[in-house]
Amino acid sequence: MSEQKPAFVHQPFQGIATFGHQPYCPDPAEADVMILGVPFDGTVSGRSGTRLGPRAIRDQSLCLWGYNNALQVAPFEQLRVVDGGDVEVIPPDVVRTHNNVQTAAERVLDAGCMLITLGGEHSISLPLLRAHAAKHGPLAMIQFDAHPDLWDEEYPGLKFSHGTPFRRALEEGLIDPTAFVQIGIRGPTGGPQDYEDVRQSGALMFTADEIDKRGIDGILRGARQRIGDRPVYVTFDIDVADPAYAPGTGTPEVGGFTSRELLRLVRGLRGLNFTGFDLVEVSPAYDSSGITALLGANLVFEFLSLLAVR
Repeated sequence: MSEQKPAFVHQPFQGIATFGHQPYCPDPAEADVMILGVPFDGTVSGRSGTRLGPRAIRDQSLCLWGYNNALQVAPFEQLRVVDGGDVEVIPPDVVRTHNNVQTAAERVLDAGCMLITLGGEHSISLPLLRAHAAKHGPLAMIQFDAHPDLWDEEYPGLKFSHGTPFRRALEEGLIDPTAFVQIGIRGPTGGPQDYEDVRQSGALMFTADEIDKRGIDGILRGARQRIGDRPVYVTFDIDVADPAYAPGTGTPEVGGFTSRELLRLVRGLRGLNFTGFDLVEVSPAYDSSGITALLGANLVFEFLSLLAVR
């Protein structure tokens, strides 16, 4: 007789808080997908606290059940998912922290493992893009965000912050500007230059207001046409959500997406040629009842599901 698999038991508040109760394993050779945390918020200009984001997301992920009904897949069963712990960060030194992130990401990718990274602030996307572009060449990218993050400088004389990562990535040739899509941009700016910078970069920008004109399906069609079958990196700033659904972030902007809309948008990316994902800017100190971290954990579950149905 074949050995019968034990019944699934959901015990969300028992055991160590690895993502989704998956095994802790620092060796990417043992996994299909590694979850890695980067608890760094050394360059934030708004409300600090995203260094605690990876821990909060992991805590809320313990409440996840294992089957995605919308995509009809059980990612924890289809994929060998491990939690690799956190990258060592140096709070006052963004350059050394970025070097550590890039080194850790390269180690994961060199092992043939997919990487999903939990932030932390959005500056960590730059070293992640460096590692992924070294493996795949210039990347297509989908950026879910309330802000373009294309400033040249956020602080005088300092080129690296959570408002500059994609200006640096474009300058370094990490992103293919003809396959760069921003979704959810909105809110007041210091002037028209922020949006003009997006246009000059070559990126395709869908503001949050455009969902009223195009609808979610229209935005997805436009994004998919721009991306095609290129290797695509997905970066997700939780402030793309309306503060009613994600208050726990450093730079909230009103008029954002609902959590249901975001699930539809992410699921609508099914079938793209994914290279990696990150989810950033969860700040637990401002999070009502953990709902921002809960949304973050569910979005990472959706990322895993997209990989499982490829």
